[in-house]
Amino acid sequence: MKKIGFLSFGHWAEHPAYQAKTASDTLLQSIDLAVAAEEIGLDGAYFRVHHFARQLASPFPLLAAIGAKTNKIEIGTGVIDMRYENPLYMVEDAGAADLISEGRLQLGVSRGSPEQVIDGWRYFGYDLEPGETDADMGRRKALEFYERLKGVGFAKPNPYPMFPNPPGLLRLEPHSEGLRDRIWWGSASNATAVWAAQMGMNLQSSTLKYDESGKPFHIQQAEQIRLYREAWREAGHTREPRVSVSRSIFALVSDQDRYYFGQEASRKDKVGMIEADKRAIFGRSYAAEPEQLVKELAQDEAIQEADTLLLTIPNTLGVEYNVHVLESILNYVAPELGWR
Repeated sequence: MKKIGFLSFGHWAEHPAYQAKTASDTLLQSIDLAVAAEEIGLDGAYFRVHHFARQLASPFPLLAAIGAKTNKIEIGTGVIDMRYENPLYMVEDAGAADLISEGRLQLGVSRGSPEQVIDGWRYFGYDLEPGETDADMGRRKALEFYERLKGVGFAKPNPYPMFPNPPGLLRLEPHSEGLRDRIWWGSASNATAVWAAQMGMNLQSSTLKYDESGKPFHIQQAEQIRLYREAWREAGHTREPRVSVSRSIFALVSDQDRYYFGQEASRKDKVGMIEADKRAIFGRSYAAEPEQLVKELAQDEAIQEADTLLLTIPNTLGVEYNVHVLESILNYVAPELGWR
């Protein structure tokens, strides 16, 4: 059994073929899609976070709204770029969204991907500490956020407060018990996957990772997951970790599907440079008739290793078509592969 969710980048643009032409369109359609996804039996609604772009950027209002309008579906991110975050304020936002959803928040965090602007986090008022890289800063902020989610008091109370304080040092409120176990680290390398395991975070691995061996993408990603699980065992954590992978998967069951995604059937992994100096491998998309799709996906080692699959969706094509895309996977593909 696998949990299956969707992952939306939340694009919008004034394009004649797009259903999401404005930020308002994208936000409201994201809520509607999450509600519809829950109704068809999907397990998760996840959203990417990008700043300075016509994409979803501020996740917590959206996650709280979805939490208030749904009952079962997991809601999360993949991922929040911690370079841009105030970890303490984020603890409060996350706690509130998790309480509204009654414990369904699954937050993916990371250092983030290449940006739309140069050092965009500087515009948010943040800077590097002496000798620190931006990757170091992302991990430092993530660990501060992760530590404060414990709900342990750390702030000295005012002896003359406006309202009476409980005894001892004060923690951030609202506190949501159990949220700390639902934090995921988005990893592009084997080393950061091992680090996430040592810290006790779940693992998110996307359709891109650093090319560390020259092997096909799904094999490198499967090896990354095995290293993560080994490091988790060695760290002695007492709970079972969760691991997600992202894929673009389209079952071609209608003429509209073939029109939109028929050209994806011949796609292969791609290798290129990311951030000017890092060689990365980008995983292929899957698009085929259901019977052929089942055969191809059965060979994907990383999907086999993961307990959660996030399906990247073409959100600009609207709620109705995306429900069709997701329902096609649930009906024609998931049962044949034992995911359901």
